[in-house]
Amino acid sequence: MDGDIKNFVLLSIINKRGDTSIARPPLTGTRPEGPVRRDKEEGPRVNGAIIAKQIRVIDSDGEMLGLMSVRDAMAKAEDTGLDLVEISPGAEPPVCKILDYGKYRFELQKKAAEARKKQKVVELKEIKLRPGIDDHDFNIKMKNSRTFLEEGDKVKITLRFRGREMAHQDIAQALLKRVRELLDDVGKIVSEPSFEGRQIVMIIAPK
Repeated sequence: MDGDIKNFVLLSIINKRGDTSIARPPLTGTRPEGPVRRDKEEGPRVNGAIIAKQIRVIDSDGEMLGLMSVRDAMAKAEDTGLDLVEISPGAEPPVCKILDYGKYRFELQKKAAEARKKQKVVELKEIKLRPGIDDHDFNIKMKNSRTFLEEGDKVKITLRFRGREMAHQDIAQALLKRVRELLDDVGKIVSEPSFEGRQIVMIIAPK
């Protein structure tokens, strides 16, 4: 019996509220009916989501149109088939611009992606070589080194010696010289070749 009462109350609440989904502001066209909720993650207020009573308006050509109501500004936007977008919500009064909201969001996302790219954490990638490495393996490792440098990472070239290979320093120096020449267009030496035990280490950074 208690379960039936709870279900009845729940159905009553749903019937009173109707569709509880939250409408998003349209990208173009007319103002949506009723208030529109907006979370910070959704981006700037658009069209019917703008809550200020009075706004400063800029047209699609960048010309300042001055102060007007949201309704009047939206009417101007609708006449050109564009949207009214709040670009400076912290201003007094807020500044809105008539523009294509789809293109505006694309540009914002593009700028955000570029900013994230600039904030990339530089990693140190290690490439291990041997004095007797064959050309095929060497070319693959140089291709990987180039990719790392082009992606903004540093490359640590480690030339490892075994047994009597330590006696062939001329081969090692010739190999490191090839590395320098092949990566010269994308990298610069930030740590000259130096011995660390039985290996030579050289670090290259992106240009």
